[in-house]
Amino acid sequence: MKNRSRSQIDVVIATRNTGKMNEMRKMLFNTSFSAFSLDEVSVLEEVEETGTSFEENAMLKAETYGKLSGKLTIADDSGIEVDALGGAPGIYSARYGGDGKDDQDRNKLLLENVEGIPEHHLTARFRCVVALWNPIDNTIVTFDGKIEGKITRNVRGENGFGYDPLFFFPEKNKTLAELTLIEKEKVSHRGEAMRKALAYMETNVLSLQGD
Repeated sequence: MKNRSRSQIDVVIATRNTGKMNEMRKMLFNTSFSAFSLDEVSVLEEVEETGTSFEENAMLKAETYGKLSGKLTIADDSGIEVDALGGAPGIYSARYGGDGKDDQDRNKLLLENVEGIPEHHLTARFRCVVALWNPIDNTIVTFDGKIEGKITRNVRGENGFGYDPLFFFPEKNKTLAELTLIEKEKVSHRGEAMRKALAYMETNVLSLQGD
């Protein structure tokens, strides 16, 4: 286990996505919480995302992984919604096109599916719901965030993951993958949801723990 302040509280980040884990661990750095991955707490089971919304999937993962680990657990479900595709891929963003595809494959498929659509119709957004399960009182709460932008066919950037290289954020005139981790945290859907979650945790979780 890592070195940490005695007053810190363990929190499990319920993901096996390395990029997402790094982002969320960074957001919890220098707080009252010490982040651990599923592997670090020896949770090997996989939770199937059977929900019909980001909120349902996030809650399902937070509660199930939380009960398996016995620790305070954060899970998120997030995805990209492209207006010209009726909001797809949405909750299926990580499974777009079926099993066996990586980020590059899914980006390629999305671009193929918007081929021929005028650029001004390629508005899109990232949505995220963060769910927090607390083992002390067996409660679960959720927090959401979103970022508006558009799909660009000029895929660029090396800093992100998933659909970040093709999601253009007009306010920065960059794709999310061109932003630094610090820049992305300030504007992203996950950053917004996590800031809300952390504010709740600092007030409510610490009081339950007796800190």
